Amino acid sequence: MSHFASRVALAVRPREICRRLVAVTREMTESSRCLRIFRKYAEFTMIPQHTYVNNLLLAGQCRHVPGCVVECGVWRGGMIAGIAELLGPSRDYVLFDSFSGLPPATDVDGAAARAWQADKTSPGYFDNCTAPREIAERAMQLAGATRVTIREGWFADTLRGFTPPAPIAILRLDGDWYDSTRACLEALFPHLSPQGIVIVDDYTVWDGCRKAVHDYLSREQSAAAILQSRDNVTVIRFPSSAEKPAPRPG
Repeated sequence: MSHFASRVALAVRPREICRRLVAVTREMTESSRCLRIFRKYAEFTMIPQHTYVNNLLLAGQCRHVPGCVVECGVWRGGMIAGIAELLGPSRDYVLFDSFSGLPPATDVDGAAARAWQADKTSPGYFDNCTAPREIAERAMQLAGATRVTIREGWFADTLRGFTPPAPIAILRLDGDWYDSTRACLEALFPHLSPQGIVIVDDYTVWDGCRKAVHDYLSREQSAAAILQSRDNVTVIRFPSSAEKPAPRPG
């Protein structure tokens, strides 16, 4: 390396170090804020702390993407309330849930899913993920969200004919089973903003959820990428060069 090149490298290196330090400091600050949000909504969610925080960090990456936030499978509303607190009240937030628990797992969901649903004494059963709608409403009120729509019932019914109030910036799927996940993707994925993301809660947990994602993207011949964030949080997003499908009529 020449003397001039060495001097340039020495000059650039401190700037690069400073840039990285700023990025790390910013991420630590954001993580601390997300941790505070988790603590605020801990009673409204069954999601572990580290996974919850990573969901919020992903949502934070979309703060400059215009559009609404949709969650399918909200339980007590703690996750979408945390997202609402992070992103602010100027968006529309749409919550889909039966509030009557999960439908029966089927063969495509796998033996583990059926065993989980059969074991009603398990600490992780949470009454088959049943929760009163009023608790989710209270969580959203705590977040200060005012533009909230709750669609109560089975996805097959509540998604039919639904058009979101704006392109979807964040779609979070927590429906566990194949049929639920597939129904959500078919109805909502075409409305995803080109810069938006889909967070799939159960992709690494249940066979049916994972298969529904693969089957849907394969059928649509989609170029969307399935990515693993920290703590195995699964995200679907479009590469910048990919074209997303247009919404289908009705």
